Amino acid sequence: MAFYVPWDPDSAASLRRHFPDIDVVAAGDAQIDPRTNSLVVDRDRELHSILYSRAHRPRVWLMVQNVFAEKWQVAPTVALFRNPAASARLVDQLVASVQASGWQGAVFDIENLPDNTLPSYVRFLALAHRRFAKAGLTLAATVPAGDPGWPLKGIGAVTDQTILMAYDEHWQGGEAGPIASQDWFAQQVAIARRAVPARKLVVALGNYAYDYHDGTADALTLPEAWLSARDSEALPAWDSASGTSGFAFDDNGDKHTVWMLDAATTWNELRLLNGISAVALWRLGSEDPTVWRAFDALDTATRPDLTEIPGSSGTDMEGSGEILRISETPHSGSRSIAYDNAGQIVTERYSSVPTPFAVVRTGVVPNEVALTFDDGPDETWTPQILSVLERMHAPATFFVIGEDAIVHPQLLRRIMSDGDEIGNHSYTHPNMVELPPVGARLEINATQRLIEAYTGRSTRLFRAPYFGDAEPSTADELLPALIAQQHGYTIVGLHVDAEDWQRPGVPKIVANVMDAVMHPTPQRSENVILLHDGGGNRAQTVAALPIIVNDLRRAGFQIVPLSRLIGISDSELMPRVSGADLVSVRLDVSVFLLMAALDYAIRFLFFVAIALGISRAVVLTALAVANRRKAPPEQPATPSVTVIVPAYNEERVIVASVTRVLASDYSAFQVIVADDGSKDRTSALVAEHFGDDPRVLLLTMANGGKAAAINRALTHATGDVIIALDADTQFLPDAIRLLVRWFADPGLGAVAGNARVGNRVNLVTKWQAIEYVTAQNVERRALDRLNAITVIPGAIGAWRRTALDEVGGYPEDTLAEDQDLTIAIQRRGWRVTYDIHAVALTEAPESFRALAKQRFRWSFGTLQCLWKHRAAVRKGRPVGLARIGMPQAWLFQILFSALSPLIDLALVLSFIETIVRVQQHGWAQTQSDVLRMLTYWLVFVLVDVIAGWIAYRMDPVRRPFPALRLVAQRFVYRQLMYGIVIRAVSAAVRGRLVGWGKLERSGSVSAATS
Repeated sequence: MAFYVPWDPDSAASLRRHFPDIDVVAAGDAQIDPRTNSLVVDRDRELHSILYSRAHRPRVWLMVQNVFAEKWQVAPTVALFRNPAASARLVDQLVASVQASGWQGAVFDIENLPDNTLPSYVRFLALAHRRFAKAGLTLAATVPAGDPGWPLKGIGAVTDQTILMAYDEHWQGGEAGPIASQDWFAQQVAIARRAVPARKLVVALGNYAYDYHDGTADALTLPEAWLSARDSEALPAWDSASGTSGFAFDDNGDKHTVWMLDAATTWNELRLLNGISAVALWRLGSEDPTVWRAFDALDTATRPDLTEIPGSSGTDMEGSGEILRISETPHSGSRSIAYDNAGQIVTERYSSVPTPFAVVRTGVVPNEVALTFDDGPDETWTPQILSVLERMHAPATFFVIGEDAIVHPQLLRRIMSDGDEIGNHSYTHPNMVELPPVGARLEINATQRLIEAYTGRSTRLFRAPYFGDAEPSTADELLPALIAQQHGYTIVGLHVDAEDWQRPGVPKIVANVMDAVMHPTPQRSENVILLHDGGGNRAQTVAALPIIVNDLRRAGFQIVPLSRLIGISDSELMPRVSGADLVSVRLDVSVFLLMAALDYAIRFLFFVAIALGISRAVVLTALAVANRRKAPPEQPATPSVTVIVPAYNEERVIVASVTRVLASDYSAFQVIVADDGSKDRTSALVAEHFGDDPRVLLLTMANGGKAAAINRALTHATGDVIIALDADTQFLPDAIRLLVRWFADPGLGAVAGNARVGNRVNLVTKWQAIEYVTAQNVERRALDRLNAITVIPGAIGAWRRTALDEVGGYPEDTLAEDQDLTIAIQRRGWRVTYDIHAVALTEAPESFRALAKQRFRWSFGTLQCLWKHRAAVRKGRPVGLARIGMPQAWLFQILFSALSPLIDLALVLSFIETIVRVQQHGWAQTQSDVLRMLTYWLVFVLVDVIAGWIAYRMDPVRRPFPALRLVAQRFVYRQLMYGIVIRAVSAAVRGRLVGWGKLERSGSVSAATS
């Protein structure tokens, strides 16, 4: 277990480095408000970012303390524990807070309670434990070591884990002495072992220091203690009596005694804890970095190497101001360690202590402030901010993000022409702490190159993303700054954060600025103001800016450029780039422009495709609804009919198909089975079952393809109307009668029927069933309204024999002969229509592989037909087909499907990008196109669902609407269809030929499914 505190940046840095080594994080994010007895939780953005950006998932417990306003609240806490109703409310709040965070428990760290109040605290813990157990959460409580008044046994009985804080033998309020001498530590652990079961006992080990002076003591992290030792030239020494280290020095006559708990002491403590269930570290950020080697060595039963201490993670700040220069980098410390035969450390000798970064701060100029803007340029907000600055004659500095600047070169030029300054804010706005050095250099250099290319000037200003403080205190924060400094940049921090990125309201933004600039201190200057011109909606910033400028001037402040605070000229800050250097950077930027154009094109396609998809769904549904009451002729036709069944290896389905046709309630028809060279018993079964039926004619021929087989059959057909149906199709009894009634209209060339999936036996076929109802039938009904039907389905369609003869029968040069024929007869002046009530059940492919094979043939054939009849579009005849039917087929069946994977990829990548940015920067500050993209996509899905529901309501066979299955299609089924279209386009470009592409029949169509 490791204790994390949100108020120390080093705590977050340590958690980030050692995250995989931690099983439980106790997050000190909660306090008890003494005024209301309520829980106050600080939702720490940095902790959230770390927890949810790593694969490792430690348990997280919320640590609750009775500290408020930096003071231990004793009397209010005692009153709370003695009030059952208030105690119950607090526990309920805590349970709700832990559950809302998705964490696993809580730990109470309640301190400084008088002994006579401890029974009420135990009763409170018992109440909390019952509530936590019911909620499936873990409850833990800390107990101070060395205080006999604390009821270890009682607390152990009412908690899941009891944490012995095995340090503070000598504490801040007492006399100087070891923080946890070895004998004292062993004694306290022994007492705890007797009172608390080993499975419940957690021993917390301290890793920090106390600096005793003038009757008090300052709590120090170990890096701070080592820095003090270096500055005082007093190396820590081992105290054999206590088994700890310390040092002493004089500071202008004041005696300082520093006692430490470092990794050497921790190693000896760990060796005394055999049988204890767990150990805890107090605390992350204050520890000796080699203590993690001690933990590892305990697991591997080896001795830890503690000799080299990595450079300190703290920062030695010098001077005041927000212009930073790193004057020293960290250096490792060293010490020698001596062990006895049992593996215990008996001596520790420091030869040098680790040192941190040293940062020199400058830029303090009384009554002068600089306005800086981060995260732009933004096409909406940056121009408005520039206009305000121009109107008020106020200079500013804009720290730009490369990926935004590259698409808005005019804004960079306007910034320069207005006399403002430009700084480098990285290329993609990453948390540069997470990047390797080469990545950080690329981020900085890319933005520098495009600034030079667009403005003809370089820049010497750099501010790292998420670098929101002029006093960076961790190596993680300073490493990106060091890289920039090594490349000649001046590092700009800040102390005045308007917090406009949170959009707290205009008055709050103004107050944040004015409160800060009016109260500088010698340690904290307030000369640099942070605002934002990008990264989200900045309307509040635009509104607050003129108020800020006026208020600053009324208060006696002069608004100056950053170069004034730095003490250099504008030409030194942003030197000109010319000649070969300018040509070079412009060549480099062309690569970024290409990348930006590609990203823009993908996003543009997404929005266009979604808008077209929504429009198409709405229009088609509206047309289908308008067409639903279309009436057949008052005097239906009763022509003679020939039903042609082309067959190739159809022994499983042929008998059922012919039987269903013969069961039709229409009498004047002939059935021709055209066996196209089947290698199975197709012909034998037809002869066996229907040889004596005069209505059935069997033709057995050499294999020539489906269209050729139908054309051969046409030479034997006697009907005025031809119906060609696939062998896997089963007609309902009234299907022929309903189809042929439309031929009372002498100008009608063909009628499409309602093909439905008859074998809904698995997810693949159920998805196809949805597609037939919500897509194919709705589209056919809508296009019928516009005289723009592009295909009469092979499963069920009727053709006027005269129209077939005019175009020479079924075309044999395309794979989609039904679509080819539909377009051809319309180009000859015939009309086609659709009858949704004429139903045929078709056998759909039952596997994705079979489905892909079928749809590839369809897509390839569609491409052939559209290309073959492209002249119709050019000539504009027939109008419905040429102006609507074929163009929409090109757009939605081919182009839209081919681009859909890119559109989906754009959404997914943007969504991932936003998740990463939210983890790094928090939701309030994160704005991305993905929010708009996701909204469009959700609207598209909603429209799709509504359109699907309407389609099911209009269908003559009422079935429950499968809304969830329809939505699920978008994530698997439709992506498969998109891929097939892409394959078909590729095959067409290569000139590939495709055969019958016949499916393996299962014979699973049942009339009962109708």
